[in-house]
Amino acid sequence: MSMTSHSAKEGGIHIIGAGLAGMAAAVRLAQAGYRPALYESADHAGGRCRSLFETTLERLIDNGNHLLLSGNNATMDYLHAIGAHGELSVAPRAVYPFVDIRDGRRWAVRPNRGRVPWWIFSRSSRVPESRPWDYFAALSLAWAQPGKTVADCFDTNRKIFERFWEPLAIAVLNAGAHEGAACLLWPVIRLTFGKGEAACRLCFTRQGLSKTFVDPALTWLSGQGAEIHFQTRIRNFKTRSDTNDNTVAELGFSTGSIPVRDGDYVILAVPPKSASTLLPELSVPTESRTIVNVHFRLPQPPPSDAGDTGETSLTGIIGGHAQWLFLRGDVASVTVSAADSLAKEPAETIADRIWPEVACILDMDEGSTLPPYRVIKEKRATFAQTPDQLAFRAKTRTSYDNLFLAGDWTDTGLPATIEGAIQSGFTAATAIMENDRKGA
Repeated sequence: MSMTSHSAKEGGIHIIGAGLAGMAAAVRLAQAGYRPALYESADHAGGRCRSLFETTLERLIDNGNHLLLSGNNATMDYLHAIGAHGELSVAPRAVYPFVDIRDGRRWAVRPNRGRVPWWIFSRSSRVPESRPWDYFAALSLAWAQPGKTVADCFDTNRKIFERFWEPLAIAVLNAGAHEGAACLLWPVIRLTFGKGEAACRLCFTRQGLSKTFVDPALTWLSGQGAEIHFQTRIRNFKTRSDTNDNTVAELGFSTGSIPVRDGDYVILAVPPKSASTLLPELSVPTESRTIVNVHFRLPQPPPSDAGDTGETSLTGIIGGHAQWLFLRGDVASVTVSAADSLAKEPAETIADRIWPEVACILDMDEGSTLPPYRVIKEKRATFAQTPDQLAFRAKTRTSYDNLFLAGDWTDTGLPATIEGAIQSGFTAATAIMENDRKGA
């Protein structure tokens, strides 16, 4: 591989990993006039955020379902930057429908416009059998100590816990409320529900994750002069370590080595296990959690009463194995978070177990023939977002002056979500630009 790097502005920024965190860092740097180079071990960008054509279903599906909200500011900034905001379908108002599959009861949570949560005083807008003061309990998340779980902050005997707080915690943290870290749920509530209805609107990709988050970014970055190298796996670092120079000096890839010159920077945007292999002294989360997604091809698109979002609708599931049902045309996709145990089951068993829940929500015969399906098990979907594991999240800056970290597992203060991954990339890019200004 041939590449010389003389200054940060002229190609002297090396980003290892072209997942969302790496691409977000590249986008932010390119906006500022830098020409970064990305190195990705796979033959595609996006990491876990990607779409694929499923031959059994004969449909394009996403590798995983993601709950995106209009208040995800980093995500929106990223999409605006790469010219892909139009690929999102944004609901004209915030409505969260739920179904309790045990008794068929249905309701919807409807936040109101403005910051004052008047909706909690309306029976038709809040969770059934909840009271207005139940919602103020969320304020306890704001000052929750690092060792507290979500369940520690609420009365778990209240109906609202099972019908709202617990599903929200599982969706955001990929962990049950009894193990998920309370301090990670608060920023999500503060930045969405805390800002009113306009920040809580559901957002869906019109043509899938790849055509929204990945392909436009690669096209835009190429147009800015960025280099993108696929099937280029990082093998090792060589460092300089003396009293005046503690920096990364060389990057060893599967395709060759690249010198890291004075004034160059490196962003390591890889999963935590890979990062710790390269940097054994690095503190990283050591446990992960699984997400299982099941996609069903329906005989025909069901009648939709959730046309708010255009092509896709979302329903929260109470009392089942799954937590969320995404419906796009004739494909019903369900998400089962915190699914370590379920993932051990064969795909057919999982589909058999989940299908009756989907049929119940869609008012179909629960005993109907199992339609074509695809089960996707993402065994390391997120790091375990528990109080114990939070202590291992790494900072953006490392002990090496020219090496920075990005990834949803780093210490962003946010959960391991698309928003967290993009924010981590922005933070790493900002740190480099700050260093560059100081050295100018």
